[in-house]
Amino acid sequence: MIFRFLSGLAGLFLPALALADPSAPSFFLLRPAAVFDGTQMQPGWAVLVHGDKIAAAGPAAEINPPNDAKTIDLPDDTLIPGLIEGHSHLFLHPYNETPWIDQVTNESLAFRTAAATAHARATLLAGFTTVRDLGTEGAGFADVGLKKAIEQGLVPGPRMIVVTRAIVATGSYGPKLSTDLDLPQGAEEASGVDGIVEAVREQIGKGADWIKLYADYRWGPGEPSRPTFSQEELNAAVKAAHDAGRPVAVHATTAEGMRRAILAGVETIEHGDEGTAEVFKLMKERGVALCPTVAAGDAIEQYRGWKKGSAPEPKGIMEKHASVKTARAAGVIFAMGGDVGVFPHGENAREMELLVRECGFTPLEVLRQATSGNAAIFRLADRGSIRPGQVADLVSVAGDPTKDIGVVRQVRFVMKGGEIFRQP
Repeated sequence: MIFRFLSGLAGLFLPALALADPSAPSFFLLRPAAVFDGTQMQPGWAVLVHGDKIAAAGPAAEINPPNDAKTIDLPDDTLIPGLIEGHSHLFLHPYNETPWIDQVTNESLAFRTAAATAHARATLLAGFTTVRDLGTEGAGFADVGLKKAIEQGLVPGPRMIVVTRAIVATGSYGPKLSTDLDLPQGAEEASGVDGIVEAVREQIGKGADWIKLYADYRWGPGEPSRPTFSQEELNAAVKAAHDAGRPVAVHATTAEGMRRAILAGVETIEHGDEGTAEVFKLMKERGVALCPTVAAGDAIEQYRGWKKGSAPEPKGIMEKHASVKTARAAGVIFAMGGDVGVFPHGENAREMELLVRECGFTPLEVLRQATSGNAAIFRLADRGSIRPGQVADLVSVAGDPTKDIGVVRQVRFVMKGGEIFRQP
């Protein structure tokens, strides 16, 4: 029997409303102080939800709910579309708790799957109702199972876009503890045009919604990142993915890795640390989005001992901020995603804050990135905005996030598909 997970924190996590329950209301009228519709603020709006969809949204006086609609007043809040996390790893937890290599080699699949369910719940309660999960990092195809469990209501969590195992060039990925041991990898290795096409098709056959490739990586400990796959290999992989209707995300930190990925026709580049003005110009021309993952690098530097706020910024942080600003100046499309898993799940808003406070974006720009912007990049036509016909993924925050992005942490109400998971 399918059941809904119940949190022990009364008022924080509410049991999902069972559709078979005749007493469950089919209409909800949400009355916040204002609505951010995915593009702009709309003071005085209300939203009517019917089942799992938005039935109406507009000035409160113009919405006529049925008599049996349940009204939820959110008088000090802004109602926003459910936030969309663009770069998550639900099967990882912060590296200062357990280093990545130990998570991949020592933690059991059972433990990692159980932990991922807790990460999924924390993500949902933080107002992120959709995540693009970019790799299980050694946990095989477990993200496909977690996605199914969430969809069936076995565990609470966000809607998941999964890539299963990332694809890397043979020999270019870790862990590399000993040349005498054939250790499990965090990704799937492939070489040659035929090999990479086979890997892409395997991922798709096992449930991948997107394909993730590594265009560059470190060939050995202490080495800088270098391109791994050739242009021909990347071209073939992207064509195989596109032929199957799957978009492609590419891990790329070097300018040459980025250039090859862009020319191959990928949809997004993750990180882009060493991008140049010329590379970002090419991204703009080809319509490739950048997911800069500023929060991951920020967290890793702090794990290494950087005292943020009292010590000078490390070179890597300054270079990252500079590359983001160069991309912005070139007019590159940005996806909002922090590489969460490197830092705690539920802290997803950290990326949004850093983009505003340290990279020059306005709160409005970042809020658009995390809603309608990510929805467009990730081909999610049914979410990211508040308008009739969209899925009822709705979140309220205490304050105006278009003026202070920090209020996205102050989540008071979460609805996913018409089911309430958190309310005041």
